[in-house]
Amino acid sequence: MDKSRIAAVAALMLIAGSAACYGGPCTTQIAQVEQQIRKAQATSPPGGAGAPSAPQSIGAQLHHQPTPSSVQSAEQKASADAEAALNRAKNADAAGDADACARALREAKDIYGIE
Repeated sequence: MDKSRIAAVAALMLIAGSAACYGGPCTTQIAQVEQQIRKAQATSPPGGAGAPSAPQSIGAQLHHQPTPSSVQSAEQKASADAEAALNRAKNADAAGDADACARALREAKDIYGIE
């Protein structure tokens, strides 16, 4: 390989590497929240503090006991809501919308009960 070809390949690698490092206005915060979620999930039992949660239902306020299927359904909905919030944050980040990203991250953190 001649020197100009080696220089061109090196330049392309440098450009590709720097493009991969670029992120939106809240890329770092998204990574931090994802790390907090993984840590909370790893350190808590199923259904514990690291699990996503939803607001209390009217049935719970009326002292009705949940069924196993209603608990599973609520957990699935909370997980879907949390994943949707993280996806909204990533989309807002890609679009450069820091405010929308921050709102979506706050929602995901609220669902998981993390600070």
